[in-house]
Parts: sequence; C-alpha cells; structure tokens
Amino acid sequence: MSGLKLSLLQQPLAWMDGAANLRHFSRQLENLDGRDLIVLPEMFTTGFAMEAATQSLPEQEVIDWMLARACQCKAMIAGSAALQTASGPVNRFLLVQPDGVIHRYDKRHLFRMAGEDEHYRAGEQRIIVHWRGWRILPLVCYDLRFPVWSRNRNDYDLALYVANWPALRSFHWQTLLAARAIENQAWVAGCNRVGTDGNGHHYRGDSRVINPQGEVITEAAPHQATHIDGELSLTALQEYRDKFPAWRDADNFTL
Repeated sequence: MSGLKLSLLQQPLAWMDGAANLRHFSRQLENLDGRDLIVLPEMFTTGFAMEAATQSLPEQEVIDWMLARACQCKAMIAGSAALQTASGPVNRFLLVQPDGVIHRYDKRHLFRMAGEDEHYRAGEQRIIVHWRGWRILPLVCYDLRFPVWSRNRNDYDLALYVANWPALRSFHWQTLLAARAIENQAWVAGCNRVGTDGNGHHYRGDSRVINPQGEVITEAAPHQATHIDGELSLTALQEYRDKFPAWRDADNFTL
C-alpha cells in the first residue's frame, strides 16, 4: 500500500499516575477507527519525570495495554514510556502491532538539562520499523536536535518523533521538525503533549505532520487536547526523491 493513515494524540498527562493515563488514552482510542498508525506522546504513562525511573509501570503491563488497543483499533500503537529493564531504567519508545509484534527503541539523546542522563540509560541502537509497506524511524524528543542520528540512509520513509517539548522552546520544535523533513527528503510526524507537568513546565503541543518538502500538511491547535489525522503518500515521496535527488549527493559516513 502507498498510503499511511496516521493519527497523533496531543493530550495532557497525569503526573506519575500510570493507571490514570492508561484510562485516559483508552477513552481517546475508543472510536478511533480506520487508521494504520496511532501515536501517543513521550512518557505517556507518567509525564517527563525523572522519578519515573524507579516508579514506572512494569513494561509487560504497558505492552499488554498497547496490544489490546492495537487489536481494538487494528493499527500500530506507538508511544514512549519510562521503564525498568534488566540493564537499567530507559525511556523506551514502544511500537506495538495488532499481530503482537513489538518494536523497541531506547532514547539515544538524554536531556541533561533536566538530569535525564543521570536517571536513565541511553540507547545504543537506531532501528527501522517496517509496517504496511512503510519504513519508519522512531525517535524521542531531544533526539530531534541531532541530525546525524536521524540521517536518512535511504532506509526510511517516515521519521516519527514523540515528545514532552516545553512551550518555551516551541519555535525550535517546529523549525527542527521541518528541517529534518527537508534534509532527509522524508515524511516527518511529531506528537507532543499539552498541559502543565508536576515540575511546572508548560507544553503547548504543536503536533504536526510535515511532507518531504518541509510543508506542514496538518497541525494541532496549540494548547488544545486533541488528535490530528494525516494521510501520507509513499508514491508522492518516491516521485519527489526521483525528481529532486539531493540524497544522491550526500556524504558517505557512518557513526
């Protein structure tokens, strides 16, 4: 299939209350039909909390909930959560298919200005998720500031960012999302939260879907708890990359 029907849930998060957040998102997903991919914000079970490293819901409980919602919606459900693992606490982006396949990406770039690097273990592996004919690169919040990590090696069609990106730096969020789309000649989607967290940080959302030329095709109203839908075209992406093949002149280097 060449089209991907995507929904981004721009929502507030209950501070450090996993059960309340799962109930909230269950309600949001009740009547969301006909989508291929549904995206929740970063740390959707807790908010961006450093204490979540030791007080998070068990990973299997989060996965079981996401799988049930994926089966209900017949779509992949994606979002990051603070989780305890055998090797330490991580900010893990989970992408769960309705057939039970689970993809895991651990946030690579930890936000030191909030002490995230002191409470969580940084991920080491960049992954590509294949879903309904699309190649998807999952990334988390602060990863957005590091273009080398999200560089398109002709291995993805959509870069997917989930975030708790504060309103104070909203201009950076909007600008960098567009830059990642333009420089990588790829679709980009960014799902950010709204509301105020337990540390007093405010979030305005600005969730959006951007085409490979850097144009916003759909965006959420700032400060609003809402969801937005977008339909992405793989055919349009391939035609643009063929017509304007800047990717062929990229420098060859690896991490």
